[in-house]
Amino acid sequence: MPRFLTLIRIDEKNAPAEGPSPELQERMGKLLEEITKAGVMLDTAGLTPTADGSRVTWEGGKLSVTDGPFTESKEVIGGYSISQCKDKAEAIEWTKRFLSLHEDYWTITAEVRQIAEG
Repeated sequence: MPRFLTLIRIDEKNAPAEGPSPELQERMGKLLEEITKAGVMLDTAGLTPTADGSRVTWEGGKLSVTDGPFTESKEVIGGYSISQCKDKAEAIEWTKRFLSLHEDYWTITAEVRQIAEG
């Protein structure tokens, strides 16, 4: 069964400073329980702000390290999940359910990509 990586992109500058509301956290907890019991979810987590991150680049035969925040980025990866689904349509359906849990003031984009196996 194929595995999928879903990258959750958020506009870090316009995301609620206090993070997800308690109601959203409760809805996410219920969906995560459902998707885990269905045997679909393999791993998921939110990520700390880009201010805590670093980018390591290989360019022109040289390595460089840039510490966050990454001000040139409008959207950043705020979380991820790895799921095992029968096909891409199922992975997208679970992703749509996750995004729909959020209040209207959130702007979130999810990128669903199949993991290359073998």
